[in-house]
Amino acid sequence: MQTHILGYPRIGSKRELKKACEQYWSGNILLEELLNTERNICNQNWNIQKEAGIDLIPCNDFSYYDQVLDMSLVVGAIPTRYHEVVLKKNNSELDLYFAMARGYQKDGLDITAMEMTKWFDTNYHYIVPEFYKNQQFKLSSDKIFNEFAGAKQAGINAKPVIIGLVSYLLLGKEKEEGFDKLDLAGNLLPVYTEILTKLQDQGAEWIQFDEPFLALDLTEKAKEAYLSVYAEIRKRFPKLKFIIATYFDGLKDNASLAVSLPVNTLHIDLVRNPEQLDDILNVIPESLSLSLGVIDGRNIWKNDYEKSLSFIRKAVEKLGSERIFIAPSCSLLHSPCDLDFETSLNPEIKNWLAFAKQKVAEVVILKELAAGTENEQVLEAFEENKKAIESRRTSSLIHNNQVKQRANAVTEKDAQRINTFKIRKEEQQEVLQLPLFPTTTIGSFPQTTEVRSWRAKFKKGELTAEQYDTLLKEETQRTIRWQEDIGIDVLVHWEFERNDMVEYFGEQLEGFVFTKNGWVQSYGSRCVKPPVIFGDVSRPTPMTVYWSQYAQSQTEKWVKGMLTGPVTILQWSFVRDDQPRSETCKQIALAIRDEVVDLEKAGIRIIQIDEPAIREGLPLRKTDWQNYLKWAVEAFRISASGVEDATQIHTHMCYSEFNDIIENIADMDADVITIECSRSQMELLNAFADFKYPNEIGPGVYDIHSPRVPSKEEMIELLRKAQNVIPASQLWVNPDCGLKTRHWDETEKALIAMVAAAKEVSVEYAL
Repeated sequence: MQTHILGYPRIGSKRELKKACEQYWSGNILLEELLNTERNICNQNWNIQKEAGIDLIPCNDFSYYDQVLDMSLVVGAIPTRYHEVVLKKNNSELDLYFAMARGYQKDGLDITAMEMTKWFDTNYHYIVPEFYKNQQFKLSSDKIFNEFAGAKQAGINAKPVIIGLVSYLLLGKEKEEGFDKLDLAGNLLPVYTEILTKLQDQGAEWIQFDEPFLALDLTEKAKEAYLSVYAEIRKRFPKLKFIIATYFDGLKDNASLAVSLPVNTLHIDLVRNPEQLDDILNVIPESLSLSLGVIDGRNIWKNDYEKSLSFIRKAVEKLGSERIFIAPSCSLLHSPCDLDFETSLNPEIKNWLAFAKQKVAEVVILKELAAGTENEQVLEAFEENKKAIESRRTSSLIHNNQVKQRANAVTEKDAQRINTFKIRKEEQQEVLQLPLFPTTTIGSFPQTTEVRSWRAKFKKGELTAEQYDTLLKEETQRTIRWQEDIGIDVLVHWEFERNDMVEYFGEQLEGFVFTKNGWVQSYGSRCVKPPVIFGDVSRPTPMTVYWSQYAQSQTEKWVKGMLTGPVTILQWSFVRDDQPRSETCKQIALAIRDEVVDLEKAGIRIIQIDEPAIREGLPLRKTDWQNYLKWAVEAFRISASGVEDATQIHTHMCYSEFNDIIENIADMDADVITIECSRSQMELLNAFADFKYPNEIGPGVYDIHSPRVPSKEEMIELLRKAQNVIPASQLWVNPDCGLKTRHWDETEKALIAMVAAAKEVSVEYAL
């Protein structure tokens, strides 16, 4: 029996990677210092796993931005528009890499970033590979080999982790018509064989191929690609040992395909789909070992050892212990680094949790328990685990009967507006009096160092509540005036009082608890600190009314109330696993509904309920979609349906492919939806046009995930593209997303250009 980890968090226990990357981007540190940060994080991660007793430790799981972009660089899938970047003086391979992720606007160049989207159903993002007909690939980076050499030098029994060839192609997008990206497998395979040859020459024994698409619906062509690719790899490398890692769902109808691949070990996710164990044990050949993903790599709850042991013992009974690997369900990338840093959590709740470092220890303890160890320390850990599991099951902190009763009493009427959109639109236009192509922003604006320092001082008690309130009011007044001056139609109050769009609400809701250092990577240097939903959720008092009402009092224009929707709060939190997610979501929806109603009473006539995570939460298998979409759409409608027709409800979604679920998006019945569209050059609007989406749409014209500032002409061109597919009477003009992560200088320039673009297009339309 062996233990292994599929991947470990790479941000550093104190977010060292975030800080180093941002300092490098701003020119405050040199490349060597950034590379030193990488070396330190890798060595720390390897040593944590080595000291815990893990048998196979991953390498090449470190990334400066994301592992898919890493692979694009390694195999030379570098779009031609970036080739000039490497010709500029002093630019390194990393500068090219960051240009692909973030865009490049200096040295006389103005290059847009590559498209970014969600990593399956997580809140992690990846840069989408771009593929062209007959595209050629070549080994273009030594990253994989350098990291393996570093691990080997550190005395680590390292297992390089590589995105499998088929999954890599499936993660990408065809950028021209007339071919299937899987047609490129033959061109890409020689680069993979070159990688494996070099790793074998370096002394690698085990290679982990991540093939998460094996847990998704596959075409016959994809299945054939799996068979041919791995047959060729095995033929060329008969002595290398390969692990194929699947995760985020069960193999289901792909089980026979997966077990037939000529590899040494198959990893399955028994957290997401425990039922698949019996299916796999019934078809697994004698040549194949099985890796059991029994520790939840995506959530923070302590493992139930007794439950996991039941899986392990069943597998051992069938296969023998020598063919069993014990592991987390997926990479620990999605878990915070170390629970030991949480010194102020409620001790009872802390005893229910495990972060990445603790999950590593759980893997080793399970191996010892499964092997029948008599080690006193291990047996003591087992007893403590039983007590923690029982404590959580029976704790009075978790259950609130009033909340449960209210959720159970929800009816179909609670999820319906009074009248249809057609009637609502007339009432809203009469009240709001908005122009054609109205301009707005998504909500947040750059939070300066000064504003962040005020919040920190307030939390430390260095500013009184009155002093803090005065400072934020002054800043809100200033920003309201600025929006008026540049001509934005629907204003926002800029959310100076808020930290994170989920954390801010969770801090004011019952049933949530917060960590100090529970950071996880979202993309690049962007880290989030998800709340922990441990119990029944309710809203004891209004959350946003004070600041929304104050902002509205400062202007004759309309100011949007800004809320995070129930599905997004659910998706971007660590959610309790002792009841269905749908039930928790309904509880959150009722809490948001109360806030929406109070905002309307306070005179706020436009209320935005952000739901960027609706698409992200979609199950990976289409057969499971409708059940999820039913309760997710219902949750949004519950949150939005307590207001009068004249109150305009907005929602926002980003980085979503809408084609398959456009009918469900329409069922949400938001008066206005704003979406990310700039990186895809308005391509996402086609789904709305084909469906003849009836409500209003704000396609983003400014990519806020890149530091480059688009020109007015660029935005006008995007708006013209939008007009080609969506009636002008339905169009709003806005950025792709909130602007919190941007700097003020670029934000000001971009929004001034955006307003000018909207006015020019409006004049053109009038003519």
